[in-house]
Amino acid sequence: MRLYTASSEETLRARRLLTDWAGEGFLTKAQYQRLEQETVSELRTTNIFLRLILFLFTLISVGGAAALFFVVSRPSQETTGIFFLIFAALCYAAAEAAVSQARLYRYGIEEALTVCSVGFLCAGMQSAFFSGRLYSPKPDAAQLMVPAAGAVFSLWIWRRFGLWYAFLAAMIFVIFLPGYWSSSHSAQHVIVAVFYGAGLICVAAVRPRHRFDYLADAYSLVEAFLWLGIYLAINLQLSSLDLRAQWWGGSTRAASEFARSFYWTTWVLIWCLPPVVLARGVRQKDRFVIAVGAIVAILTFVSNKPYLGWKRHTWDPMLLGILLTGVALFIRRWLARGPAGIRYGFTAARLSGKDKHWMNAGSAVLGLVSPQSITPRPQTSSPDFRCGV
Repeated sequence: MRLYTASSEETLRARRLLTDWAGEGFLTKAQYQRLEQETVSELRTTNIFLRLILFLFTLISVGGAAALFFVVSRPSQETTGIFFLIFAALCYAAAEAAVSQARLYRYGIEEALTVCSVGFLCAGMQSAFFSGRLYSPKPDAAQLMVPAAGAVFSLWIWRRFGLWYAFLAAMIFVIFLPGYWSSSHSAQHVIVAVFYGAGLICVAAVRPRHRFDYLADAYSLVEAFLWLGIYLAINLQLSSLDLRAQWWGGSTRAASEFARSFYWTTWVLIWCLPPVVLARGVRQKDRFVIAVGAIVAILTFVSNKPYLGWKRHTWDPMLLGILLTGVALFIRRWLARGPAGIRYGFTAARLSGKDKHWMNAGSAVLGLVSPQSITPRPQTSSPDFRCGV
């Protein structure tokens, strides 16, 4: 089912580990060169910057070609939907060919083609079968097929290509499903949480088989997403779109939308879930799950006052920052005082160069978003300034 062979992905994983170890000085130059020759992969990869550029250019090219076709042909509404479905099939076939023939791996081109295929599929089903009617609070039950198809196809792309954001897209599609079954907001939150919980059970059952292979990080990230999704589904204070007015204005609209028993049950759950997530992450020594456990713990502190209907103050973020800083310093010092700076397999020292990779990626994205704020402006010459003596 996986488009890439296990040996190819294991080879790429070994090359990444070699790069990290060499960057930290764990390998000599001779050792690195010898091991690098033994881990040659036939897959074509690129750096994160070119990957983003190729992804964006492919999206623009595919979108522009589709727009030009519709401007020239001007088809009817139903015919437009059929053409969208044809474009979805073509994009997916092109993505498969890019991987099987050109051996692209996280190259940006095949990723953009899969994203376009999902978008064309949903747009085509909506236009061909439902006359382009948008989502409404009381939609037709048959329109359930659109987000359901998007979720299933996104899961297939995640399983086939190994793209983590395809799984995230599937989780987003699931959010729209309960609206076709029930108009009760409480039931919708419960249904979404049940879907994510079922996925979490499946992932937890499969993960032990891949604990030490190339799929370990993929399943770790998926489990972290599911934990975060469950938390966001049960935290009613984070489900409102008008968070500013709700939190800072002291509004109790979220409490009035739900039954009193359901509302306070979710308040108890948002306090119980962070310790469970953190315990799971610590037990598995999983950085992604631990990070999600810390995030949901912070969100619980942030949303506690709105839950209780208490007035928020401008100094609340300052107090939260002081608390988090104190906790971080305490944990760091506690780990550092352990034997050789290690306690129960955890250490505060950096052991690999993975952080450098994320910093380089963040710098590339920041350069794309705000190049003018980073590049200094040319200085204008002053007539009074003279060089030399």
